[in-house]
Amino acid sequence: MTLDVPNLKDFDQRLRDEANEDLADLIVDEPTKKTQIIAIYGKGGIGKSFTLANLSHMMAEQGKRVLLIGCDPKSDTTSLLFGGKACPTIIETSTRKKLAGEEVKIGDVCFKRGGVFAMELGGPEVGRGCGGRGIIHGFELLEKLGFHDWDFDYVLLDFLGDVVCGGFGLPIARDMAQKVILVASNDLQSLYVANNVCSAVEYFRKLGGNVGVAGLVINKDDGTGEAAAFAKSVDIPILAAIPQDDDLRKKSANYQIVGTAESQWGNLFAELGDAVAVAPPVRPTPLDQDGLLGLFDSKDTGGDFVLEPATDMDMRGKNAKPQKSLEVVYDDV
Repeated sequence: MTLDVPNLKDFDQRLRDEANEDLADLIVDEPTKKTQIIAIYGKGGIGKSFTLANLSHMMAEQGKRVLLIGCDPKSDTTSLLFGGKACPTIIETSTRKKLAGEEVKIGDVCFKRGGVFAMELGGPEVGRGCGGRGIIHGFELLEKLGFHDWDFDYVLLDFLGDVVCGGFGLPIARDMAQKVILVASNDLQSLYVANNVCSAVEYFRKLGGNVGVAGLVINKDDGTGEAAAFAKSVDIPILAAIPQDDDLRKKSANYQIVGTAESQWGNLFAELGDAVAVAPPVRPTPLDQDGLLGLFDSKDTGGDFVLEPATDMDMRGKNAKPQKSLEVVYDDV
């Protein structure tokens, strides 16, 4: 049995139709579209999955219909939501079903908890394929499953921010989402990734794209202020600051949901849900490398280091010796 694969150009156009309004320069009080498709980016390990699992659970408690899609090859976006249990990914399920001559069904790849619907795109094993292409294939399958007929208030896409090959940039490059949310902490590497995503947003805006940045979530906030300074410098709002707290760390490690009214952290995620709902997508002003380093004390980053050019003699090392000049010298006339 042969499965028909939808034309990628038609798929791109339908995704554009989901987010075809240029909202990036408008300040709005309410979302202008029924379904908000939001892409969340951040450095690997910064806490995107923790943030999204609890945010989506709280949004569902608030009465919203939420679909959470993990687009990270590690397939760990839904782990916290499902108590540590790994759900079958779209890519592995598609491969297995195709070999058996069967069609993939919603119940094979989409699962629910607390009103949240969630799935993982998945990715290839190391050395066995391109993760970005896996993302594209995953969304092609979502199209076949009826993605554009689904009825959700929010679709949250969890993307790895420190991988830059094609598939991971789909929401920005192809207007799949109306807006982007960044997750970072008070460390240089996570802010470097956040700044890179801002650069990508601005690049595609100049090419006619419509995606904007809705804001920054500061995770593991220790109060040092670098992430807040970054948000101010690139001109995006802070949607929430999740503190560096041992209770949060332990609950996350034990796969416990804190994005619920029953938790002491419920109000934090309720406020984040409200902020995500109304935050308009704006055009960021990304920093250059020196500007990014300038957010930190130079004693910590080496930001005051001056580059010293190497010479040909340096490169030759023990083989260094004077070379005869090939320059033509003319006698004075």
